Amino acid sequence: MSDEQPVRLHCFAHSAEGVFVFDDWAASVGPGVEPVPVLLPGCTQRRSEPRVSTHEALLADVLPLFTDPHPGPFVLYGHGLGAMIALAVTRALHEAGLPGPALLAVASCLPPHMPPELPDARGATDEELLHVLGGRGAVPPSSDEGIFLRAMLPVLRADLELAQALHEAARMPCPAGPLTTPVLVVASRDNPPAPPAAADGWRQWTEGPAWLRTAPGHHLFVRGGRELPRLLGRACRVTRRLLKDPAPVS
Repeated sequence: MSDEQPVRLHCFAHSAEGVFVFDDWAASVGPGVEPVPVLLPGCTQRRSEPRVSTHEALLADVLPLFTDPHPGPFVLYGHGLGAMIALAVTRALHEAGLPGPALLAVASCLPPHMPPELPDARGATDEELLHVLGGRGAVPPSSDEGIFLRAMLPVLRADLELAQALHEAARMPCPAGPLTTPVLVVASRDNPPAPPAAADGWRQWTEGPAWLRTAPGHHLFVRGGRELPRLLGRACRVTRRLLKDPAPVS
């Protein structure tokens, strides 16, 4: 495998500010896989750029990364909000007739046909968002966590607006027909917002094969640990073998 082009594992984080969680993945994914964190406008090295909060702005920024006519095998992984971004990119490539990911991997996110638990940020006031994000009043506004939430509210609002826009776009009919991309769903039993039984609904979003795997931890189990990058590294290598030697249909 060392002489082959590595499978590029493009990673979308749970928030625009969360791409740092992939910093150490190269040491854990294993051979033949290259993790590629996707940095969105408005954070870290791109902090001077305006954040994206619409489906159209997201695709205008991200889609050029995947328009090489001969990209080689690649996999998309998205955690939380990143799962919706990965789905949006996969659908856009499908609609454009361009090579899509060999595997779409999603985690810690309800499938788009299920209603989101958070309110529509586009119509909510700052106080309404803070009330929900702070555990419906469980976090006192004057506490350190409450002060942090208020300081981060513009970032959180942009992420929530983008999530709502992506959910709405996903529910629109796809002109190119249903996806056939294989889907890997990773869920945690300790993640009440997206438990395995609900996360398994992602299989409705493809006519290709779909698998559900569980991982230890809570909603942000992407942080720390080697279990998740190892799982995705194995999935990338299996995907490559299947592309080279597809199993016969029985």
